[in-house]
Amino acid sequence: MDTIFAVSSGVPPAAIAVLRISGTQAFGAVQQLAGDLPPPRRAALRTLRDGAGDALDLALVLCFPGPRSATGEDLAELHLHGGRAVVRAVETALAALPGLRPAEAGEFTRRALLNGRLDLSEAEGLGDLLTAETEGQRRAAIRSAGGAVRRNAEEWTARLLGIAARIEAELDHGDEDDVAGTDPLPDLRIAAAALGHDIAAVAARPPVERLRDGLRVVLGGPPNAGKSTLFNALGEREAAIVSPIAGTTRDRIEVPVVRAGLAWLLIDTAGLAEETDDPIEAIGVARARDALLEADLLLWLGDDPPPPHRCSLWVHARADAEGRPPAREGQIAVSVHEGSGLAALWHRMSEVAASLLPPPDLVALNARQRGWCVAAADALARASLLGDALLFAEELRAARRALDAITGRAGVEDVLDALFGKFCIGK
Repeated sequence: MDTIFAVSSGVPPAAIAVLRISGTQAFGAVQQLAGDLPPPRRAALRTLRDGAGDALDLALVLCFPGPRSATGEDLAELHLHGGRAVVRAVETALAALPGLRPAEAGEFTRRALLNGRLDLSEAEGLGDLLTAETEGQRRAAIRSAGGAVRRNAEEWTARLLGIAARIEAELDHGDEDDVAGTDPLPDLRIAAAALGHDIAAVAARPPVERLRDGLRVVLGGPPNAGKSTLFNALGEREAAIVSPIAGTTRDRIEVPVVRAGLAWLLIDTAGLAEETDDPIEAIGVARARDALLEADLLLWLGDDPPPPHRCSLWVHARADAEGRPPAREGQIAVSVHEGSGLAALWHRMSEVAASLLPPPDLVALNARQRGWCVAAADALARASLLGDALLFAEELRAARRALDAITGRAGVEDVLDALFGKFCIGK
């Protein structure tokens, strides 16, 4: 395997540029540039020189012998002066050495995964941490990167192995005279059901994607209900055209917003007209109905109560309009022109978000992890209904494969390229 190198401290120029080298030839490459190596994990000042003997930089050099390194391989760090010319000169000197090449995106972390320094769930958490923009995203990502998902999977696996060991012993030795006795299967079926219930409970928690992508808040209602005006006020920008002409909004418009540490995706939609002869407006209405189905939270601006939805708030928009009746019970009165009611609406939205977002003190799963948890829970639920020991044991094996996939012990090659492709080069 090639030895790789890249700057891991951000794009120059900067005060310091940390250039990492990982692989079997890492220490040899450092010797070529710096002469003798410092003791492991101790920084030493060295003059770096290229193959012609010309000085490149005066840098700090550190060496981390594998497997006790970030990648599990021999790894060296060169702490350079952070000018572009310095970094480029050192990279050029490294690239000239046989067996060395620039790292690809996420390749350092990928090697850490392959060498057992972290598992797939921790790598996913690290990826989320690199892109975190809100406090909620940061806290969830650092929990995952620190191994919270792995610890849950390991605890479930330990319980599963205990059940599997007992049924395998029964299959192998249950007919022997010295072990014959009470059938253990009924108790094991109860244990499998309990474990499946615990896994399913974690899988049913709000997904981490709501923290990362933002809660999808759809503004819906009939034409000319004030959706675009409220949309612009909540997004604090003139994103949608506002007009007294009904049907002005033809397509859905999306604006991301970060407020009070939470990410929101506001979506304005076409008015839900009952009938229209305009084919373009009809497409907009169809897309609006689809958006309502996808919404985490519906802000309904109609005068009639909201349509059935898993989570909605009934907004009495244009509360200041002449002749407009007062808000009804359950409505939130809002006047964008007067600036009234917006703070109360945001407060109610934040209260709703508490039930839609992952709890700050509990593990939140991403879609991939949640899918494997559901697969494991389903296998255990099927096992709990079986009276045949052989079929019971096979369902336990299916559950074990699903739990192994959560942490990357099995069946994850198809996700690695997509995961690490989102990392920066030096990570």
